[in-house]
Amino acid sequence: MKSFGRGPEQIGFKVHIRYLVFFMIDQTLPINQIIHGDAVKEMNALPENSIDLIFADPPYNMQIKGDLWRPDFSKVDGVDDEWDKFEDYRSYDAFTLAWLQAAHRLLKDNGAIWVIGTYHNIYRVGKLLQDLGFWIINEIIWEKINPMPNFRGVRFTNAHETLIWAKKTESGKYTINYHAMKPFNNGKQMRSVWTLPICKGKERIRLNGERVHSTQKPLALLYRVILSSTNPGDVILDPFFGTGTTGAAAKILHRNWIGIEQDKFYIPVAQERIDLIKPEKFAPQTFDIKDKKRLAPRVPFARLLEYGLLKPGQELCFNLNPEQTATVKPNGNLLYNGFEGSIHQTTKHILDGKPANGWLHWFYADENGNFQSIDTLREIVRKDYF
Repeated sequence: MKSFGRGPEQIGFKVHIRYLVFFMIDQTLPINQIIHGDAVKEMNALPENSIDLIFADPPYNMQIKGDLWRPDFSKVDGVDDEWDKFEDYRSYDAFTLAWLQAAHRLLKDNGAIWVIGTYHNIYRVGKLLQDLGFWIINEIIWEKINPMPNFRGVRFTNAHETLIWAKKTESGKYTINYHAMKPFNNGKQMRSVWTLPICKGKERIRLNGERVHSTQKPLALLYRVILSSTNPGDVILDPFFGTGTTGAAAKILHRNWIGIEQDKFYIPVAQERIDLIKPEKFAPQTFDIKDKKRLAPRVPFARLLEYGLLKPGQELCFNLNPEQTATVKPNGNLLYNGFEGSIHQTTKHILDGKPANGWLHWFYADENGNFQSIDTLREIVRKDYF
């Protein structure tokens, strides 16, 4: 049996009880380590149902023929690495199927996978994902601010790559930090097109002036992936680790990571890169980005009557409009101009069929005659009775 060393990171953080997830990591996992070897073989050596998230940047099978030259006659340093070369589509499909099967075995029931690719491979990957029972959540388009031009002038510039985000099964739950991603889109709902620059400048790792890896991904891309779909302490596996962008982003965000890399050349580069990262000290209140309202215990409206926070027969005001009032019935329903229903059904009725959260639309008069949202009463119930 393969054995792996354990560092302090594997033991877990002594933090608030809500973060006991840190202590639930399978202790046989090579947490925060890079494994040298074949992706499929090494994945199959890891414990089943042990990984929270997989990010995979597999070979794209680009099969570029001939050299590319810029208008100034300088050669384009394209993707011509041996690890990206396959005999034909059949051999590439067999390779893809093998590592996706290994990924499915490794993921927890509530786990998910991200796979990035281009038109060369992403459709083949997507088909195999679905064949294996993965359920696609989103297709994300990474729109490149500064893509490499098409020097031959025979097709449109390839200005994007595609990420498929899928959960292990159709019925499986998965992590989505939905509200945490709004600040990346000016406070609005995060969309499926992410506009980010390619990896250039100081971020691009070079040795003797030459870039180390032909397909190094920008840290910003992995930052979004990990922040949106994992929680602190989760274990993220990258089976095609390269220069370690996944590990770098995971370390910054206090997630655990495992890297698998077949080419020995990249391992010390990735390790040094990650070692140089000094993340800020973990604090639950800082790194907790969950939507507390969405995850809070559900409170039936009738509970407010049971606890005496509202009374049967009391009137509620709709959106602070004194001309739109409803009467609270003993069972928690509202009576509004002959219509009877829950706070949500009554709200929908008033809004001509538009679904809405009734907790946010109804107001009661406090002892001073001032209108207050019934949502404040729901929070009192959560605080005092749960």
